[in-house]
Amino acid sequence: MNFHTRASVPLLPSLAMLLVFICLLLVSPLLVQSFDANASSTSAARALDALLQDYAYRAFVRPRTGVPYDARVPSNFTGISITAMRLRSGSLRTWGVRMYKEFEIPIGVVEQPYVERLVLVYQNLGNWSLRYYSLPNYTYLAPLLGLLAYDASNLSATNLPELDLRASGDPIKIKFSDVRPAPNGSLPKCVWFDLHGLVKLSNLTSANECSTIQQGHFSIVTESIAPPSPPTRSEGKESNRRTWIIVASVVGGVALLAFLGFLVLWARKCKRRKKMQEMEKAAEVGEALHMTSVGDTKAPSATVTRTQPTLENEYVP
Repeated sequence: MNFHTRASVPLLPSLAMLLVFICLLLVSPLLVQSFDANASSTSAARALDALLQDYAYRAFVRPRTGVPYDARVPSNFTGISITAMRLRSGSLRTWGVRMYKEFEIPIGVVEQPYVERLVLVYQNLGNWSLRYYSLPNYTYLAPLLGLLAYDASNLSATNLPELDLRASGDPIKIKFSDVRPAPNGSLPKCVWFDLHGLVKLSNLTSANECSTIQQGHFSIVTESIAPPSPPTRSEGKESNRRTWIIVASVVGGVALLAFLGFLVLWARKCKRRKKMQEMEKAAEVGEALHMTSVGDTKAPSATVTRTQPTLENEYVP
């Protein structure tokens, strides 16, 4: 096994990065579960909007412009009320709507993209508000009200996309009629849910009144004072499972890092040992010198001389 010392030094940062990557792989499913919960809640609310648009359009039998028509909802959605009203875009922008249920629509409201006629669908989710639009740490003081705009060119259409309805001048006012009193010491807030899951809190413009420049779903809420309910048995098991996953990933990561560090040190030790063996072997291969005694001391001496000595006055015929 041939290990290089220089290669083992930059190996430590690489091993650390590998450890971080492994920990992320173990913990990331927990983060994904949180994002999936939010996405599924928004998806359910959007599916409900599509269903209510379908049933609201069924109320148009011989529709008249500017007249609201109450619609029926499926029996399994008892508690939700919906209304539909068809308008000309030009009339809506020029005159507004003095009062459409709890919504006061001012002059200057426009839609994008432009359509000749549009339908304003009103929703009152009643006791279904919390199920489709949960708001942790807050309590609803009023049912959730929705105002959505759709194209009116085909009153038999389903799954229509919403138009982008906006107030270009004064805001749209929502005057809530069914509001419970806020607990002592709490401050009521307006809440707005857009069509993509965004939530915005704001102050009331007056008693039981909120305002907006966009369509969406609206209500009045207050911060929850009561302590949160204890987790159920299944929630407790899920929490324990997540805790064990995190602890196991951390402990396993530390153990893996320690093992890899030991492996690097062992490789460097093997490298030094092999180098010492090579040096000893090289020393043993060298030529041994002949030893001779000089008195009581032994000293190396050459066995053969390179050149035979000759006397200067020796005559060679």
